[in-house]
Amino acid sequence: MTDYHHVNYAVENRVATIALNRPDTLNAFNQGLRNDLYAALQQASDDGDVRIVVLTGEGRGFSAGADLTEDTSMYLSFVEQCEAEYKPFIMAIRDCPKLVVAAINGAAAGIGGAVALSCDLIMMAEDAYLYQAFSAIGLMPDGGATQLLVERLGYHKALEMAVDAGRLTAQECKEAGIANKVVAADQLRTQAQGWAEHLAQGAPLAQRNAKQIMRKVALMSFSDVVDEEAVLQTQCIASEDAKIGVDAFLAKEKPVFQGK
Repeated sequence: MTDYHHVNYAVENRVATIALNRPDTLNAFNQGLRNDLYAALQQASDDGDVRIVVLTGEGRGFSAGADLTEDTSMYLSFVEQCEAEYKPFIMAIRDCPKLVVAAINGAAAGIGGAVALSCDLIMMAEDAYLYQAFSAIGLMPDGGATQLLVERLGYHKALEMAVDAGRLTAQECKEAGIANKVVAADQLRTQAQGWAEHLAQGAPLAQRNAKQIMRKVALMSFSDVVDEEAVLQTQCIASEDAKIGVDAFLAKEKPVFQGK
């Protein structure tokens, strides 16, 4: 167990769970939460005993978005604040060498929605929802949400979400291909832990390489994708885990990957 002020961090069975922990504000992002989340993600990335990361929220919701009561006068502009405080933890999710599973409880609103969409896999409680609240207060989506929404919903639906304070239920997210799984609200943590432990039995190098290339294939030509796959696959083929996997396959046994 590691102590942070604004997130809870724990590791069990090679799964690191990071829980946003400002429940009295519905986990609204202030400077402390932004900094703690970044530090916790870095800790999970660097910990050799961690194979999968679960990101969730304490209390009634995942996150209500940015804390609108926070004094940000120390920054000359939001550009400066974003570079210093928001972009680091968003990129830490995308660049994490391990799979990051979002376990969404309640509302994932504003920047909370962007955080959820940035994760590699998403499990939602049946009463959870994504809410693009920005336009209701005269703002536009940020934190990478414009790209993430267009990628997942297409331009027309994404723009509707952005300009009309749109929300998507858990079931709508599953139908749209945003959520991988929808589970009973009182089973979210248990189901997320079980799924993460199952994923943790996979080969870490293969998972990392698949994540790495799938994050950028939309910006690559098909020919370049085939070439990059070959480079990453060469790394996998040379790994001890590939030998373990092949030997187990031939012996009709379950492989126990070592992450090497």
